[in-house]
Amino acid sequence: MIIKRFTGKTEDEAKEAARKELGSGAVIMNVRSVKKKGLAGLFGGKQIEVTAALEEDNVALKPVRRDAVEAVSEAAVSRQVRAGAVSQPVSGMVNESSQNIEKKLDSLQTLLVSRLQQEEAAKVEQPAAEGTESADGKEAGDAEIDEQEKFFRLLYNTMLENEVDEKYANQIMNDAEKSRKPNLPFDHILANVYQKMILKFGKADGIPAAEKEPMTLLFMGPTGVGKTTTIAKIASYYVMEEKKKVALLTADTYRIAAAEQLRTYANILEVPFRVVYTAEEARQAILDFREFDYIFIDTAGHSHQNEELLTKMKELLETVKETGVYQTFLVLSATTKYRDLLKIASSYREITDYQLIFTKLDETASLGNLLNLTLFTESEIAFVTCGQNVPEDIEQFNPQKTVKQLLSTKH
Repeated sequence: MIIKRFTGKTEDEAKEAARKELGSGAVIMNVRSVKKKGLAGLFGGKQIEVTAALEEDNVALKPVRRDAVEAVSEAAVSRQVRAGAVSQPVSGMVNESSQNIEKKLDSLQTLLVSRLQQEEAAKVEQPAAEGTESADGKEAGDAEIDEQEKFFRLLYNTMLENEVDEKYANQIMNDAEKSRKPNLPFDHILANVYQKMILKFGKADGIPAAEKEPMTLLFMGPTGVGKTTTIAKIASYYVMEEKKKVALLTADTYRIAAAEQLRTYANILEVPFRVVYTAEEARQAILDFREFDYIFIDTAGHSHQNEELLTKMKELLETVKETGVYQTFLVLSATTKYRDLLKIASSYREITDYQLIFTKLDETASLGNLLNLTLFTESEIAFVTCGQNVPEDIEQFNPQKTVKQLLSTKH
């Protein structure tokens, strides 16, 4: 499956660009208005962005040929990197092969069918009393639900157990129901739901290649989510593997420990480090490092309810936008409560667009919030981290791997 984004002055122009490259079989997944990056964005320049997808085999619901499910080989990724379509992966950031995805689907289907059989066995052992209602609200004497319906319900309940928001779980299952046919095998149903969930995640831009001017990367987020460590992991890759010129800045002047932590990483990597106290100092630092490839900016973690600090963050962002090409990331912890995540994401959305980075995946068994926040913010996930080791414990977000976990009955 190919997922790409196209821009144009109008929605029709962007859609035409998508169809021209992907063909008439392209499916438009999302349409939104975005600001132009760089200096053009300062003068109110906007454009329409559409996200389009194309199934490479262009055949729906065939007998689980998992190569039709989105699975990009390393060779394909390399071709896209050379073409500039995706950024070079950070150390250890490898996409799974079709063979691996096929194994995961086989394993997943086995788990789901096994659980379905266990539930049926439990019902036989404990039949409902005559005239009473069963757990699904139907009387015991009613006609049995067909096996296909049971499998749909099992998929739905599994998503809820993995903390996918009920609203989004309903959307996914309603979409899958549209392709439902009599006597459809479980593997068809599973592959269909699997594909639709991957499409929901989309594909992030990641970190674009630095070309004629430095790429400024700004990391935002609440206190304690691991912004500084995440910066160190990504910067380490670009310094050690890509041999790029990197500079580290911190605007986190509220926590001495944070600045010293980033300074330590800078010393280890032998890259310049600077503390910036104002937006003007950040501007000067970016100009001073204009011969570099990447400039990473760490920002102060604070409550999303702190209006004063959010205003300062907005000033810093405006300065970054004025100085050239940039990318912003909102760093969130996978262990944060869903309600709090919604508030955090909303407050930062008021000041800028961003890509998502989720940390601490190793500290939670439920990844539903990754899908919830992707759909709530309409922002893709660029990276995920799963530990404190620098630079190993970070990888490009893999939607296939995450969807497999969201549909898994293992806890």
